[in-house]
Amino acid sequence: MKKSIYIFKDGQLKRESNTLCLITEEGKRFLPIEDISEVHILGEMDLNKRLLEFLAEKEVILHFYNHYGYYTGTYYPRQHLNSGFMIVKQVEHYTDPVRRLELARSFVTGAYKNIRQVLVYYERREKQVGATIAHIDDLGSALESTSTIEQLMAVEGNIRDAYYGSFDTIIGDPDFPFVERSKRPPGNELNALISFGNSLMYTTTLSEIYRTHLDPRIGFLHASNFRRFSLQLDVAEIFKPIIVDRVIFTLLGKHMLKKTDFEKHLNGMALTQKGRTTFIKEFEQKMLTTLKHRDLGREVTYRRLVRMELYKLEKHLMGERKYEPFVARW
Repeated sequence: MKKSIYIFKDGQLKRESNTLCLITEEGKRFLPIEDISEVHILGEMDLNKRLLEFLAEKEVILHFYNHYGYYTGTYYPRQHLNSGFMIVKQVEHYTDPVRRLELARSFVTGAYKNIRQVLVYYERREKQVGATIAHIDDLGSALESTSTIEQLMAVEGNIRDAYYGSFDTIIGDPDFPFVERSKRPPGNELNALISFGNSLMYTTTLSEIYRTHLDPRIGFLHASNFRRFSLQLDVAEIFKPIIVDRVIFTLLGKHMLKKTDFEKHLNGMALTQKGRTTFIKEFEQKMLTTLKHRDLGREVTYRRLVRMELYKLEKHLMGERKYEPFVARW
């Protein structure tokens, strides 16, 4: 399986000896291009056109983050699986209000059910989240009666607000209170973890979209307007609770992160480089964790599940099989 590479240090990334060469103050290091699926750049990095051409040829994506670990953009090479047919199908489903709403509702329903599954998991471990489960069930019952994308997003927002309200109960650490969801910038340590984890989930999903015939610019829940990509936001909604949030609960539950792994900047909070390294290590480990797939009857990784979700979406768009979102059953 090809790897995701994360570069934290400042330096230069270039093509040399027909592979990737990373030059930092520690010296020169070669990265075998054939083993790499994507590169995440979190340090200051010099690149050139020759490198970008090489990455396009090898079908390797570059994701960029700023000094504080916030996602800033992606170098998305020319798609090697171009499909005019699939683009037409995506546009047909986007421009048809009924078909778009059906897909958008599926993404929100998948997110809701996986949020519920996370809460049930912790309820079994004697966390007092029963009232939250009942509340989001009330909210979730309204999904089927929504008739617009705006209504769907409002229900989803209410479900997530209720869910986030249970984080203090699940984590049980007064050093990391939730308070309220805040972004751009995150207002405290826990919000910094949620934002960083969600960014990783978005970029991972975008990388998997690249390996399908789907066009990342055409989403269904999130509008395809002037935003560069939106489909990965839709699909990532399903996986954020069972991957990102579970990683956060593990990191804090096992005291793998401390207050010193965060730093204040401007009006917000961000992980330090050491904190980001710890988070990414746990995130990548989670993506490689396997679970038995009910339909296939064999073990698959979470990363593979994301790809399979995209294949299911392709089949729906082509009219072969109605899309049903993945719901965890631990």
